[in-house]
Amino acid sequence: MGSTEGLAEWVRRAASGETSAFSELYRHTRPQVARLMAGFGTLDSDEVEDVIQETFVRAFRALPRLKEAAAFEAWLLSIARNRARTRLERKASLRRLEDDIADPEPESVPAIPEALQLERDIDAVRQLIDELPEGEEKRTVQLFYIEGELSAREIAERLGVGKSAVTMRLERFRGRIKRELLRRVLAGRWE
Repeated sequence: MGSTEGLAEWVRRAASGETSAFSELYRHTRPQVARLMAGFGTLDSDEVEDVIQETFVRAFRALPRLKEAAAFEAWLLSIARNRARTRLERKASLRRLEDDIADPEPESVPAIPEALQLERDIDAVRQLIDELPEGEEKRTVQLFYIEGELSAREIAERLGVGKSAVTMRLERFRGRIKRELLRRVLAGRWE
């Protein structure tokens, strides 16, 4: 019996549960799996040994489902490659995670919590609205931003002006807010 035929016979015996056949398969094919693992240079010796063991455990458990006993070696090496790739992917993911934890990006940590910043911005806008001189622009802005339930068209109807007048007042106010917020940011104060 040749080595391929002998291997196929051990595969059939192992598939039927013969313990000595598992030992023979392991003894004859482990060197091939180890050579394949040597090609995955970024795995250390402990990881290589783990992958080899995982490969044989998976292969021996699935052995009864192998249709062609002669395909055992190619099938076994395919399992080994997949196990090694999975190990490398996990290793790379773990390394990225460790890098992220060790060196968080400073811009990802806001100086002020987002909710507090939003509250401060809203207060600044309300203050700017309060500072507007009494008149149509202030009333338009209050209806749109403070009450917040009316569209520009509804505000125009309520005030008895055209929609374009409302839109222009709101645009003027937005420009004023942008300038004022920029001035405050550059001045470094929000009060």
